[in-house]
Amino acid sequence: AMDHARRNGTALHILGLVSDGGVHSHQEHLYALLRMAARRQVRQVWIHAFTDGRDTPPTAGAGFIRQLETQAREIGVGRVATVSGRYFAMDRDRRWERTQRAWAAMVTGQSEHAAPSGEAAVAGAYARGETDEFIVPTVVATDGRIADGDSLIFANFRPDRARQITRALAHAKFDGFERPRFPQVQFASMTEYDATFGLPTAFPKQSLANILSPIVAGAGLKQLRCAETEKYAHVTFFFNGGVEKPWPGEERILIPSPKVATYDLKPEMSAFEVADAAAAWIRRREADLVVMNFANADMVGHTGIMEAAVKAVEAVDAAVGTVVAAVEEVGGIALLTADHGNAEMMIDPETGDPHTAHTLFPVPSILIGADGRYKLREGLLSDVAPTMLELLGLTKPPEMSSSSLLVPVEAVAGK
Repeated sequence: AMDHARRNGTALHILGLVSDGGVHSHQEHLYALLRMAARRQVRQVWIHAFTDGRDTPPTAGAGFIRQLETQAREIGVGRVATVSGRYFAMDRDRRWERTQRAWAAMVTGQSEHAAPSGEAAVAGAYARGETDEFIVPTVVATDGRIADGDSLIFANFRPDRARQITRALAHAKFDGFERPRFPQVQFASMTEYDATFGLPTAFPKQSLANILSPIVAGAGLKQLRCAETEKYAHVTFFFNGGVEKPWPGEERILIPSPKVATYDLKPEMSAFEVADAAAAWIRRREADLVVMNFANADMVGHTGIMEAAVKAVEAVDAAVGTVVAAVEEVGGIALLTADHGNAEMMIDPETGDPHTAHTLFPVPSILIGADGRYKLREGLLSDVAPTMLELLGLTKPPEMSSSSLLVPVEAVAGK
């Protein structure tokens, strides 16, 4: 993409989430791309900055954009062309009206607001009462619009929130919204966002062998994956090691997430529908393994609104009860855990401001329905798959370097 821009004398556009959150991107990657562009003598470099506020504090964006513009000046290439909150630029729930506003700022140069610099764009947003996640797409440089023949590099490395805006920018056949123009560009992404996109990637996807899903499928067992829209990719694509296609015997239930602007407006989300759907399958004994996700504590936790987070946790508590009741009816076993925290800390203890990011506290791991045969040791997230294999009576493959969390009660008593 950089060589294309240099050879043809066209612009290079770098777009991505500007923060040190490390969940979808990292600002150091943006700096590295700017240094690379300078080394390759790409002179016209525009940055389309997406502000965070979910994986970082709600108003940390001012500092991140300031650092970005400072780095660009020191490196000698790059200028912020647009600033958009991730609510618009990184939607993953087919809210195309959000994606359209970010696209319009980048491609047509049209936006509700304008600013002379990235830092000024963020300051203006704060003055309007917007926090980083919700910064309305703002044009900083009208000559930074994406045009025919330009090159684009998307610096985000996590796929799920990069797909919609990529489709709008790079796909000729696109029906998410009406595009008044469709620039023909050289598009490259940090990682593979979707195998069907057919776009060049800097770091091709690594294949994972003998993870949980194919082992269960190879044993002839049936699986169910169940979640609402916001976490559907987590129990399918992500859980299957970046593979979109279901394994043999793997069924999926997608419950639509509620169509609200932010989830504090409906903190129960679709938890009850997810629970009812999974419980019905469990009672019919149609799956040997059920993998499901309740989105509330994370998605509502990201809003930073304590009252809503309390309601979200109450909803999950009730929904888990529905699932556990079904598990107990059929004599099954449930393992309740999480991959990160969020709602357990809604106030930043140092600043007193709302805390909207993930936390790094240890998460619970609770075994239900094992008739007191086991206790759980403390362990790692990577220990969960070996634990599930042991509960299913399947052998752990050598590729799994971690171990089961199960400790027989007899072994505990003998110590």
